[in-house]
Amino acid sequence: MAEQADERRFGEYVVVRRHAYVAELALDRPKAMNAVSTEMARSIAEACEHLAADRDARVTVLTSTHERAFCVGADLKERNSFTDADLVRQRPVARAAYTGVLELPMPTIAAVHGFALGGGFELALSCDLIVADGTAVVGLPEVSVGVIPGGGGTQLLPRRVGAARAAELIFTARRLQAVEARGLGLIDELVAEGRDREEALALGARIAANSPVGLRAAKRALRLGHGLDLRAGLEVEDAAWRSVAFSGDRAEGVAAFNEKRSPQWPGE
Repeated sequence: MAEQADERRFGEYVVVRRHAYVAELALDRPKAMNAVSTEMARSIAEACEHLAADRDARVTVLTSTHERAFCVGADLKERNSFTDADLVRQRPVARAAYTGVLELPMPTIAAVHGFALGGGFELALSCDLIVADGTAVVGLPEVSVGVIPGGGGTQLLPRRVGAARAAELIFTARRLQAVEARGLGLIDELVAEGRDREEALALGARIAANSPVGLRAAKRALRLGHGLDLRAGLEVEDAAWRSVAFSGDRAEGVAAFNEKRSPQWPGE
C-alpha cells in the first residue's frame, strides 16, 4: 500500500489514515487474516500511542483491510514455535496492544466484517461501539485451545452482556453469527454486507462534529464511573463536568447556540 499524505504506517501491518477529524486505524496483515503477531501487537500499541497524543483526532475507527476477516486473534503459528520464556516475554507486548486501544481518550468504533475471533474480538470489545456487517462471526474461543481470553475479554464481555451470558459464551467457545450477536448485544449496529467500514466512518464523522473536549470528558466519565455505586459515579461525573465547564469549547458551544450557527471548536 503506497504511502499517502494523509496516511502513516506503523511497522508492516498497521496503517493510520485521517479523514478530517476522524482517525482510521487499519489492521493490514491480509496474508494472515490480521492474526496478531508480536510485531503486529507492537505496531498497534505504537499507533495508539500516536493517536492518543493527537489532539485533532476526535474519533478513532478500527478497521481491517482483509475482505473476509476483521482479525482472527493471536498468531497461533507464531505461538506454536514459542518456548515458555518466549511466551512470558511476549505477554506485555500483547497486552500493550489491547490496552492501547482500550485507553484511547477519544470515542472509538470498531468496523467488523467476517471473522472477529479471540483477540480479534477483544480488539473490537476494547472500542466504545461496534458496527458490524452481516458477514460478521464473533466469539472468544480461547478455552478450546487451552488458554483464556487474555486481551480483556473476561472483563469487557460481561460489561456488555452480563456475567452469566459472558460465562456461557466463554465456556462454550462458540462462534456467533451477526444476527445473534446483535440480538445479544455483542455488536451495537448491524449494517448491510460490505458497509461496516463506511458506516463506522460515517458514525465517527457525526460524533466528531461535537466538542472534542466534551467527547473526551464524557468517555472518561463513562469509563471511570462504570461499576461504581451511584454516589461515587456521580462524583466521577462531577469531576468530568468541572473539567469542561470552564473550557473554550463550552464557551464556543453556548455562543454558537445563541447565535444560531455551527460551533468552531477550539478543542481546549
